[in-house]
Amino acid sequence: MNHLPYHKNKQQSFQAAQQGTSAAADAFRSASQEEADYGAQVKQVKEEVNEAFAQIQNARENATGNQNMRLDQFEEELNQIVSEVDKEY
Repeated sequence: MNHLPYHKNKQQSFQAAQQGTSAAADAFRSASQEEADYGAQVKQVKEEVNEAFAQIQNARENATGNQNMRLDQFEEELNQIVSEVDKEY
């Protein structure tokens, strides 16, 4: 039974990375250049992206092979958001 907390922690860190990536993508999709606070929205997107990258790094410490492949996909998605934001802003 000693492996349970470790496994739970591994799953939680992976889920945090997954949720962080989703939050960054949602913030990016909802940012609108037409709105007066677009600069603040972009800042929020960048904060969400940085947080998600940190969560991904944390999850990598004990991720399975399959989880690592998903984490690569999350990073790819975040990199795409960063390049779009840099283009637009």
